Amino acid sequence: MDLNYLRKLLKIFDESTATELSIEEEGGTVTLSKAVMHQPMMQPPHMQMQMPYGYGQMQAPSNGPLPDAQPAPAAPAAPAAKEDPNADLHVVHSPIVGTFYRAASPDADAFIQVGQHVNVGDPLCIIEAMKLMNEIESDVTGTVVKIVAENAQPVEYNQPMFLIKPD
Repeated sequence: MDLNYLRKLLKIFDESTATELSIEEEGGTVTLSKAVMHQPMMQPPHMQMQMPYGYGQMQAPSNGPLPDAQPAPAAPAAPAAKEDPNADLHVVHSPIVGTFYRAASPDADAFIQVGQHVNVGDPLCIIEAMKLMNEIESDVTGTVVKIVAENAQPVEYNQPMFLIKPD
């Protein structure tokens, strides 16, 4: 196997979301695999820099407060007995970084709507990552309460996309 070909293959694999690759060529086999590591959630907006073509987020270097930055106003103290209204909701998170689509194509109906009942395995959306369309299915049976992600916008790994009230 050509060494330059192997180097290019390693670079492409390293930059991809694939975790395993096996190639048989000229009587030889090359198997590549990498450990899946959890990526941190998105940084606060003042710490983000948009990458070209919507390829995700990057933390901007910071040597202190941003120019013209105002300190955040102090939040009023919340009563300790107040319950979270979303405590009983199931959150469907993005399993990968990519572009969120509510429908299979621009002219197709959305997979689901708020108020719709879904079962385990029902398609919720598509996330496009590296020109691959990944159909995301429901992992719970219940009613869709909120669609958090915006259509045709980037989503980060582990970003909430849907709130579902389980049956």
